[in-house]
Formats: sequence, C-alpha cells, structure tokens
Amino acid sequence: MNLKEFVDLLEKKGKLKRITKEVDPIYEVAALMDEAGDNPLYLENVKGSLLPCITNICSSRELVALALECTPNEIISKISNAINNLKEPKIKQVQEYKEIEASLENLPILTHQTTDGGPYIASAMAVAHDPEFGRNISFHRAMKIDSNHMVMRILDRHLKEYMDRGLKEFAFCNGVSVPVLLGSATSFEIESDEMAVANALADSPVIEIGGHLVPESEVVMICEFTGKLHDEGSFLDLTETPDIIRKGPVIKIKKIFVRDDSIFHALLPSGPEHKVLMGMPREPTIYNAVDKVVDCHDVFMTHGGGSWLHGIVAINKKNENDGMKAIEAAFGGHASMKHVWIVDPDIDITNPQSVEWAMATRFQGNKNLIVKTGVKGSSLDPSSNPETRETVKVGFDCTIPLDREKADFMKPKPGMKVKLEDYLD
Repeated sequence: MNLKEFVDLLEKKGKLKRITKEVDPIYEVAALMDEAGDNPLYLENVKGSLLPCITNICSSRELVALALECTPNEIISKISNAINNLKEPKIKQVQEYKEIEASLENLPILTHQTTDGGPYIASAMAVAHDPEFGRNISFHRAMKIDSNHMVMRILDRHLKEYMDRGLKEFAFCNGVSVPVLLGSATSFEIESDEMAVANALADSPVIEIGGHLVPESEVVMICEFTGKLHDEGSFLDLTETPDIIRKGPVIKIKKIFVRDDSIFHALLPSGPEHKVLMGMPREPTIYNAVDKVVDCHDVFMTHGGGSWLHGIVAINKKNENDGMKAIEAAFGGHASMKHVWIVDPDIDITNPQSVEWAMATRFQGNKNLIVKTGVKGSSLDPSSNPETRETVKVGFDCTIPLDREKADFMKPKPGMKVKLEDYLD
C-alpha cells in the first residue's frame, strides 16, 4: 500500500478522523495533533496550503502492524527478517505527477512550538545518489527560511559524506508508505540501500521523477545545496526538550512534483508517531546484536526514554553472565542508547511497572551493573557534554540468578479467576 491506499484503509476501518474546518499551520495543527494522541487525523483545509494533511499514521504499534499486515508482536521479527533478506526494488512507470510552482508557500509547513526557530518539515527524507555507494535515504528535519530555501539538520553520517564527496542535488520526499518510512529510519552501512529493506517488508517500487529514482511519494522536491550556512533551530526533538541552535546547510527548492490527489504527511516532533518511527527501527538492530551473543527474546524502546535513549531487552538466560553480555551487545546495537535493562521473558517489557518490579526484585547494584564512562552519547540528550557529547551509559541486569530457585522470583498464579460483576446485585 502506498500512503493514499493506507489512508483509505484507515478510513474504511473507522480509525481516521477528518477535520474540514480551516486550521492554521502556526501552532493550531500541532495542537490538534497533540490532542489526537495516537489517532490518525486528516486535515482537509490547512490555511494557505494546496494540499490536505495527514498525520499520526504510524503513531502506534497497532497501526504499523496494520500497514505491515501482521500482529504487533510480529513487527520486530518482520523488520529483522527484512534487514537480513534485502530485496532490491523495481522501477515503476508513472505519469500522474505534475510540476507545480517551486514555492514552499504551497505546502502545509508547520510551526509546532513557540520555541521553534521557524516552520519545519519534520517528516521528509533526503534521497541522494553517489556514484560509488549508490542510493541513500535518510530523514532530515528542514526549517523554512523563505519561499524556496530551507536549512537542514544533517548529522555526520551518510548524507554528510555524500556532500563531502561532491553531492549537489537530491530529492526531498514526503508522503511515502509505512514500509518505506520504516526502511528509511533504519541505520545501515553506507553502501546499503534503505529501499531494499522497504521492498523486503512489502512491494515498494521506486519511480523516476525529476531525474531521480525515489520511493513513490506524495510530494517530491528537487533540491540543491547552495554552499551557504544558516542558523537551524531551536527544535523540539524526541526527548521533548529543545535541541540547540546550530549552523546547517541551506538548500534551494528547484522543483516540486505532486499528484492531483496528493496528501502531505505531517509529523508532530516528540509526538507518538515521531517516537514510533525513530524507536521501532532500532529494536530489530538491537535484537540482532544481542541475539549474536545470547538468546534474545524481545526488545522495546521506551516512550519515557524518548524511544531513543532507553531500551528494555528480554533474553532467555542460559548462562550466568548472559545478562552482562546482553548489555554490551545492546549498546553496540544502538550507539545512542544511554540506559538498558535486561530482563527475563516473563516481564512485560512494554509495561514500566513490570520492568521496575524486575529491577526491584532481581537486581543487585554491586554485581548486576555495567557503567561505561567517557563514551559518546546522543546529541538529543541535553545532559551529555554539549561540546563532545560524552556521556555515561548504564546497563542493568535484572534477570533471575541461575543458582537460585526460580519460583522465589516469580509471581504465583491466582488460585482462581472470577468476574466481580457476577457477584454484584
């Protein structure tokens, strides 16, 4: 399913809420997104925009599972299988796209928070090509400067390396399918194509438009780097704290392509959809890293940790040091993770109280703890060193000791189950 087809499915299943009233892209749309929680919204009339707006399509594991045609507890294995069995996409011929004025004024670019440096596109991906490494797809926020210029936040990763190698022009795509969203949010070596993950999840062709091979998208902007820098930020990121203002590369919008029925995908920074799209693709990479050293059962990036800094890993413990080995492997599977808890499979890793109970009853600080000092952490963590990003990472082994009676650490099953309403008059 492309995005439009998924939106139709959401509406058919009664999961989509439509708003026909005109809404302002400055604060009002973000407030509606926040109020909606994890409910998808279709905003038909965003002030000044040629396009309607869709949001919250991936705001819960249940919605992602619907798009992937699986159950929520099958998502990690499905993504992991796609990562391990890449499938190159085919080229799809399309004619329905048209070029419109290359002006950002035609798009619903939102100002989300009073602390924002300006209006932001927070849901688009850069699709770039390098003669040696091929296609790279990665998410980058972009702050509007004027009607045809934006400043992007680009980390020292693959797109930055492509720039250093001479990249001048790229496509900036908005409104893709859920498999493409998940594939593009997954971290790989520079020579790997994120579309091969998306295509392994579900049929995900690429289209040729504006001289670029890109995923099927609702909006395709052809952009070029100007060689200039501009202040970018502040921006409320995953941790729900404002990211700092820094210089970023300025891009010029050269062309914009849409369809007659295109929908713009908007994302609320630090909202449920942002956290699912950032955190969920890290779970299979952590799972794969841990499973190489111990028997991994499940992984969950917690919402309280911004779906980025905190992870819970359940393992099937077979050796006494499996928990400590899992800690080291988990940090290797997601370099930005700051704290990780290793638990047994009986613990509900999506329930903070269940994990806290495991820590309260199965953890001893003098022997089940790993502290890693002076290591590089995440730029999203405001408590890390603001210049070097050095931080302290901590892992907690909250698994049952193998030399103790397992029953001593387990909650007993109730003697019987009843329904209170059966006993009331």
